[in-house]
Amino acid sequence: MHSYLGIHEDELKEMGGVFTAREIAHQPSVWRKTKTLFLQHLPEITSFLDNVFSLQDLNIILTGAGTSAFIGDVLQGPMQKLTGKTVQAVATTDMVTHPRLYLKEEQPTLLISFARSGNSPESIKSVQLAEQLCRNIYHFIITCNMEGNLAKNATGDNTFVFLLPPESDDKSLAMTSSFTSMLLSGLFLASYNDVENLSKEFDKLIQYAAVIFDRYLDDLRKVALLDFDRAVFLGSGLFQGIARESHLKLQELSDGKVICKYDTFLGFRHGPKAVINNKTLLAFLFSNDSYVRLYEKDLVNDINNGEKGIFRIGVMEDEIDVDVDLKIILNRDKKVEPIRECMLTVVSVIPAQVIGFFKSMYLGLKPDSPSESGTITRVVRGVRLYSYEEETTYSSTEAV
Repeated sequence: MHSYLGIHEDELKEMGGVFTAREIAHQPSVWRKTKTLFLQHLPEITSFLDNVFSLQDLNIILTGAGTSAFIGDVLQGPMQKLTGKTVQAVATTDMVTHPRLYLKEEQPTLLISFARSGNSPESIKSVQLAEQLCRNIYHFIITCNMEGNLAKNATGDNTFVFLLPPESDDKSLAMTSSFTSMLLSGLFLASYNDVENLSKEFDKLIQYAAVIFDRYLDDLRKVALLDFDRAVFLGSGLFQGIARESHLKLQELSDGKVICKYDTFLGFRHGPKAVINNKTLLAFLFSNDSYVRLYEKDLVNDINNGEKGIFRIGVMEDEIDVDVDLKIILNRDKKVEPIRECMLTVVSVIPAQVIGFFKSMYLGLKPDSPSESGTITRVVRGVRLYSYEEETTYSSTEAV
């Protein structure tokens, strides 16, 4: 019998948490399979992207719904830096209501869609709107579900579908391995011309995940036992997207019994800091950039001079001289070169996933389906879509 997150599989099944525990624990394995698949398809990916990236004034839009949208928040900066192209992160939930703010008729556009199931109505509608409103539109779809509408309806020379390993298609309500695997795929895509060098750092990523599961699992379980009903996750730059995903994981898995917020280290001072009380969990997701850390350390010191909350966690690649209750240090070997900042984001979300799982369990919920009232579901329900009428529309055949 297997164990996941230190709990036997039969016990996990009984408590309604086997999918969530397994999906959190098997992320390194799914990452390995994701990397293998990407390298296998690299020639076709390169051919498609070389053609698209040769277009003048190309606009790249990273999109998805919910957790899938947060992937774009993380990737926007690194992808813009690596490709030299204009990159926007736009949730499908924004694009559906205001398509003309983002989709430009004459500007060549690459819409990169992230989707676990590929069945979210807003994701499907965003692709349709892009086809309708853009003369030169290209699609790169990253999805976990080959049977999803997004993958099944993808046709034409202007579309490429990268299908992740089946294990990435999380069965639990809260996305975990699907999020990190799609994020990793997006990083590979952004650096497709240099993917061999990026993949050299891959082993460190696996090692860092092992550090969390092997050394800090019990610490994180004890954190979940604390009597907190608020949590704040802070991250700078691209880590703000990880903070956003972290806040959603804990809030979803606790069925809203823990109200969560996210912000940047610098932004938190500008009003949001008022949320801290003696039942607030604070999680600092540190960058490994020494310049960025100067600001992050200042904020931690500032908090420590006032209301500190019930507990403070710091997630860091190497040890930082800050006063927190728990330091999750991923690399204690000072001879090892730091991983790229963008790669560090992939593993930095795991502590929140683990805390969310144990908090759900201790609250008497079923982690695989924590929403007792059915308020939130694995694939969103109740979205009514409307036609977007304009005088001019373009067919996808004009995009190739």
